[in-house]
Amino acid sequence: MAKKSIIVRDEKRKRMIAKYAAKRAELKALGDQEGLAKLPRNSSRSRWTNRCVETGRSRAFMRQFGLSRISFREHASKGEIPGVTKASW
Repeated sequence: MAKKSIIVRDEKRKRMIAKYAAKRAELKALGDQEGLAKLPRNSSRSRWTNRCVETGRSRAFMRQFGLSRISFREHASKGEIPGVTKASW
């Protein structure tokens, strides 16, 4: 599991992105690069990281399910994810 501090930091980034989204879009439309540079760094959408909803793991994240590969495998093995079955041939 990821450190709680990293998960909280990422949540803070999400809130900041939402807060400055309108202002950032307005400055982009005007082409005001100096104004964009004055906004907080963490208000940029590219600073946010996809994380597993269970463990907070950022690597091997599967967007379709919102889980990391490890959590996905556990749930799939238990049959908790609809439409996902273990391959056999």
